[in-house]
Amino acid sequence: MNIKETLENLNIKQTLGSLKESLGFEAQEIEEGIYIPAESALKVAAPKKTNYDNTKYDNPYQGKQKILMVCTEQQLMTMENGKKFKTGNHPVEMMVPILHFNKAGFDVDVFTPTGKPVAIEEWAMPTEDDQVQQIYQSFKDKLQNPNSLAEFVQDKMADSNDYVAIFIPGGHGAMLGLPEDKNLGELLRWGYDRDLYTLAICHGPSALLAANLDSDASSDTASNSDNEFIFNGYEIVAFPDVMDKQMPKMGYLPGDMPWYFGEKLEALGMTINNKLAVGHTHQDRKLISGDGPLAANDFGKLAAQELLKMFQ
Repeated sequence: MNIKETLENLNIKQTLGSLKESLGFEAQEIEEGIYIPAESALKVAAPKKTNYDNTKYDNPYQGKQKILMVCTEQQLMTMENGKKFKTGNHPVEMMVPILHFNKAGFDVDVFTPTGKPVAIEEWAMPTEDDQVQQIYQSFKDKLQNPNSLAEFVQDKMADSNDYVAIFIPGGHGAMLGLPEDKNLGELLRWGYDRDLYTLAICHGPSALLAANLDSDASSDTASNSDNEFIFNGYEIVAFPDVMDKQMPKMGYLPGDMPWYFGEKLEALGMTINNKLAVGHTHQDRKLISGDGPLAANDFGKLAAQELLKMFQ
């Protein structure tokens, strides 16, 4: 390629980039090198109201056992091109299920790996959904001052009878820190052995990879060679890799993902049933999953109903 052709190609790329930006298809740079989704992407993917249906539960739980929610404390995902995506846990995928859990009588304890505040995708907040706003405000202190998962696993987990389920909300932030957290791996295996429910939505299933970590591992890539992956043979729904690969084109992400969790789960023997994130939920034994924010209502309702069955 000669200099003229190189310059022409560069000009075409610059022109296309400018056109995408002017049409709202480029992720928004909010600080130097840090991005959130384009306005056009937010209009499609982050509506101001949710589909929460205010389900009433005739016989809510009256006991003291709770749901243990594991959240990310990391905010920035570095994409393949070096740009940083400001992410965290998705507020809809967190708060809409909690609305159902609370209505069904289950309180929720909040944990992060070290007890640092929960990272939230604030730009995905449904600002015109009063019920989500109210539950979010009531949880703000818990989100700012969560429990330490490391301390719980080391000091309290073995003797704990406090929980009926482990809940991992979505948002791309679920892929930050959680899949390589050996304490989360211990928690997931403990919950599995105790016959607790595991609840994961959207990108939350990425954290299930931690169950394959060696509890004594010193590296992020160590595997649990002593035991079979506890979710081998399970079927779930989740935010599919094929959609994440399209997200940069619509301006939701500022670049290609650094890795894709679906292919890693499938390599360990799991099956992801959905090709699109359009509101699917699924239950396989005591693993309940949802594919994204559109599934948050049905996911929360399904989980609440299944938890109540344990006490009927």
